[in-house]
Amino acid sequence: MKHQDLKAYLDEKAELYNHPDFIEHDPISLPHQFSKLQDIEIIGFWVAMLSWGLRKTIINKGNELLELMDHAPYDFITNHEESDRKRFLSFKHRTFNDIDTFYFLEFFQQYYSSHTSLEEAFLSPVDDHTANKSELSISHFHHTFFSLPDAPQRTRKHVANPAKKSTAKRINMFLRWMVRQDNKGVDFGLWRRISPAELMIPLDVHVYNVASSLGLLKRKQTDWQSVVELTEKLKTFDASDPVKYDYALFGVGVMEKHKV
Repeated sequence: MKHQDLKAYLDEKAELYNHPDFIEHDPISLPHQFSKLQDIEIIGFWVAMLSWGLRKTIINKGNELLELMDHAPYDFITNHEESDRKRFLSFKHRTFNDIDTFYFLEFFQQYYSSHTSLEEAFLSPVDDHTANKSELSISHFHHTFFSLPDAPQRTRKHVANPAKKSTAKRINMFLRWMVRQDNKGVDFGLWRRISPAELMIPLDVHVYNVASSLGLLKRKQTDWQSVVELTEKLKTFDASDPVKYDYALFGVGVMEKHKV
């Protein structure tokens, strides 16, 4: 497929799936229950980190989390006492267990005691123009998130770090939610200190398969380098907002069962 034809195809699919109808059956429906920035950040980040497996199951686990937090994430995080955490002992999703849950609660409580927005944790103090800004940003966040002295080693597997060659799919998805700005009503666009042009594609098996079939991705491994390769290719279609094509690639892979 010629470059202009491929762009037209991807633009059409992105327009089709970047639509409010997308919300109901996607984990992004959880933060869409709220209007307060911190509520959106807390449940948005948490449900994004739980986003592996069936979307219906992820949404159910997100709703379970909201119930445990009295449907007021920020208020619960900032005001709960340690004894209130006992209610989370039974919360589990695949390999995410009570140890991970307690650390998430501890981090959020300490973080929001001195910060207004989670965006600040993604702002790397290093201004290295030779490196990928998003990689620096996510790695900086990973360091910040696990900076508490009692951070469990096992919880690190749930919050990816591209420095370890991970695709960081779930964090890239969360960043898409918080950063992308358009009038479609799906992504929130609440963070303004990170540019949509700096975002990286959330690379899962559906996106990988469709991108490979379309000739957008040559690399055989699903690692951070594949994320970089695909994102750079997508920038040739829209340099200011390459990750909007996540809707096209994911939509074709999941909704259309990979008909390309």
